[in-house]
Amino acid sequence: MITNGFMYLGTLIFFVAMVLWLQKRTKSKFFDYVPPVVIIYFGSALLFTFGIIGKSDDVSLYYSMSKSNLLPVMLFLMLLRCDLRQIARLGKKMLLGFFSAMFSIMVGFIITFALFKNLYIPDTWKAFAALCGSWIGGTGNMVAVQSALSVEGEAFGYALLMDSVNYGVWVMLLLWTVSFARQFNKWTKSDTSELDKVGSALEETAAAGANAMQFTDIMMLLGLSTFIGAIGILAKGVLPPLGNVISGSTWTVIIVSTVGILAAMTPLGKIPGSNVLGNVSLYIMVAVIASQTNFSELTQAPIYIISGFVILIIHGLLLGLLAKVFKLDLFTCGVASLANIGGVASAPILAGAHNQSLVPVGVLMALLGYICGTYFSLLTGQIMSIL
Repeated sequence: MITNGFMYLGTLIFFVAMVLWLQKRTKSKFFDYVPPVVIIYFGSALLFTFGIIGKSDDVSLYYSMSKSNLLPVMLFLMLLRCDLRQIARLGKKMLLGFFSAMFSIMVGFIITFALFKNLYIPDTWKAFAALCGSWIGGTGNMVAVQSALSVEGEAFGYALLMDSVNYGVWVMLLLWTVSFARQFNKWTKSDTSELDKVGSALEETAAAGANAMQFTDIMMLLGLSTFIGAIGILAKGVLPPLGNVISGSTWTVIIVSTVGILAAMTPLGKIPGSNVLGNVSLYIMVAVIASQTNFSELTQAPIYIISGFVILIIHGLLLGLLAKVFKLDLFTCGVASLANIGGVASAPILAGAHNQSLVPVGVLMALLGYICGTYFSLLTGQIMSIL
């Protein structure tokens, strides 16, 4: 049993490294169906469930320090590549599609929570807010909201379970709909002539490859992200609470996210390596959070899985209705949906399934999800907390 704090942290980081190394080394299709972040979460939780990671004051100290201090560093690094000026090039119709998808996801969470709230464990609204962060942005947003709202092990375990099972089914469904694009576009009476123009323009921009990371780049990114993170942590002790959601760690998340978005539009956003270091922080954060989850407590999984499908059904129906009203094409709706729910890992895949030249559109939509995810999932959480 591991009770030493540094050994606890070292074990988790080594486990993360082994999972990612196996993915690269084996190139197994298994990782196409079960992403490394899911394996890392469930593997770390199993270490705690089976008593390999024990409970001690030293472990608790390292857990608390790692989670609270690494979070703002991760947020800043991941948002540093989200340049709003590039995202604006998507055009009005695609931006309308993205925000229609985001709005329908938020409505899905609120309605589903209102319908089944008496069947959930306490504080499920917090877990749903965290999952909403993932289904608008990505895992980084989910971790940010989890930390901001202090979502504990059991509830967060259900959210991760929904994020894995329901998300996987939704991706398969969206890929299946690609062959129905012509019929859908005829039904919505959409004009797709702008898609090729936007796709080719963005492809040229994306073709300019990033420079290789250098030692000074890594040190600059680490120093800057740590400094901004420290400022965000200090601010939470000064700023007053607002409502049921914005207080304490939430202020840290909001401040660091805002600074990261603004910094992305400066020369700082062009420093190579922010994506790599951001992912390092993200995977370690997921492992740390999962390391205090006990799977033996997850006794109400079916109702949460059903809830996930209800959320997606509401999202799909409402997005289809908005597509009819605004004359949106299937590509825009599908990629907008997966840019929210799947993020940068899967939205480009769906975009490429429609048209290879439109892959950059999927990437930029997913980056927009990173920007919006934390803010709007906290808003959704605030509404659910009132219910």
